[in-house]
Amino acid sequence: MLSRAFRRQRTVLLSRRLWLRRFVFFAGALVVALLGVGFALASDQASDLYSYWTTLLPTWARFIITPLAYAICALAVLKLFPGAQGSGIPQAIAARRSDDETHRTALLGGRVVVGKILLTLTALAAGASVGREGPTVQIGASVMLFAAGFAGLGRQRGLVLAGAGAGIAAAFNTPLAGVLFAIEEMAKAFDKRITGFIIAAVAIAGLVTIMLVGDYDYFGRVSEHLTAPRQWLAVPLCAIVGGLFGGIFSRLVIGITLRQIPLAARLKRRPLLFALGCGLIVAALAYATGDYAAGTGYAPTRALFEGGEAVPWWYPFAKLVTTLLSSVCGIAGGLFSPSLTVGAGFGAVLSPLLPDVPLQIFALLGMVGYFAGVVQAPLTAFVIVIEMTDDSRMVVPVMVTALMAAGLSRLICADPIYHALAAEFERKAPPRPAQDLSLDSRKVLP
Repeated sequence: MLSRAFRRQRTVLLSRRLWLRRFVFFAGALVVALLGVGFALASDQASDLYSYWTTLLPTWARFIITPLAYAICALAVLKLFPGAQGSGIPQAIAARRSDDETHRTALLGGRVVVGKILLTLTALAAGASVGREGPTVQIGASVMLFAAGFAGLGRQRGLVLAGAGAGIAAAFNTPLAGVLFAIEEMAKAFDKRITGFIIAAVAIAGLVTIMLVGDYDYFGRVSEHLTAPRQWLAVPLCAIVGGLFGGIFSRLVIGITLRQIPLAARLKRRPLLFALGCGLIVAALAYATGDYAAGTGYAPTRALFEGGEAVPWWYPFAKLVTTLLSSVCGIAGGLFSPSLTVGAGFGAVLSPLLPDVPLQIFALLGMVGYFAGVVQAPLTAFVIVIEMTDDSRMVVPVMVTALMAAGLSRLICADPIYHALAAEFERKAPPRPAQDLSLDSRKVLP
C-alpha cells in the first residue's frame, strides 16, 4: 500500500505533463495580474483625459463628444465586438455554465478581451459612469480559459472561476474578496474541487499586484468606529436606503436591458439612437453637477473617506442615474466602482440624521449597503469593503448592513442582477444536440 502511494506521488512530482499544466496555470494567473494592473493604470489615464478635454474645450463640446462616444461604442459592440457590452460578469457566468466551446469562446475570446479594454477606456475618456472592475473579471476569466485550452488543463469551468476571482483581486487589491466573489457570486455554491484553483489564482494575482503597485487601500483607511449604542442606528438606516435603491437600480437595469419595460423595448429598437440619447443625458448631468456625476466617482469618494469632505445631497441620485444609463445603453464598462461611490454618497446624505456618528462611518455603511443591494452578494460586499478600507473594528456593523440590505433588495428585485443578465447570454447559446433514443444507445423509449 505504501509503495503504491509512493509510486503515485513520484509520478505526480516527476510528470512533465503535469508540471507543464501547472506552469501554464501559474502563467495564466500572472498574466491576469499584469493585465489587471495595466488596465487600472490605463483607466486612470482615460479618466484624466476626460478631465483634460472638458477643461480645455468649450462647454458645448461635451454635448457632442460624450453622446458620440456612447454611440460609437455601442456600434462597435454590435459590429466588431459582440459580447463586450456591459460589465462582463454576466458573460463570465454564462460561459462557465455553457457546454458549447464555440459559445464559450464567443463570450470570452481574444476579440472580446481586446474590445472590452478599448471600449471601456473610451467610455471612461468620454465621462461615462462605468468602472473597470467588472471588465477585469471578464478579462481574467478569458485568460484562464485560454490557458486551459492551450495546456489541456480540463476543468474549464473551475478555471473560469479562478480567473474571475483573480480579476477582482487584481482590480481592487482584495484577495479575500476575489475568492468569495468567485464562490458566492460566480458559482453560487461551494465546490471543494475547484476551490484550490481559485485560491491559487487569487494568491498569485494578489502577490503580483502588491509587487507592482504596493499594498494600497482602494478608498483609503477608515480609522473611526461605532462607540455608543445609539450610533448603531446608522446600520439599519444605511441598510434600508442601500437595499431599497440598490434593488430599484437592479430591477431597472434588468428591465431595460432585457426589454421587459415596454417603453425601453421601443427605445432599444434603435440601439444607436438609444445610446446617443443616454450619452446626451449623461453629458447634461455631468455638466449640471460639476462632473460629480461623470466617471467612476473615485476622487470624491476617496476625499470623503480621507478628509471627511461631504458631498452634495443630490450626488448619489445623479450618480445613480448616470450609472443606470451607462449600464443599459450597450457600451462596455462595469458598475462596481460607480455603485460603491453611489452608496458612499447615500451614507453621506444620511449623516446629518445622527450628528454624533462620524461622516466616514456613514459613508462606509452606505457603501456596503447599496453595493450589497445591487449585487445581492452580501459576503462579497462585506469583505470587499472591509479590505478596501482596512478597518477591522467595523467588521460586525458592515456585515450586518450588507445582510440586511441584500435581504431587502431581494424583495424588490427577485433575481440577482448578474445572473439575470447572464441568462440572456445563455439563451444565445446553440441548442444542445438531441439525445439519441435509438435501440443502439440502450435507452428505453417511453
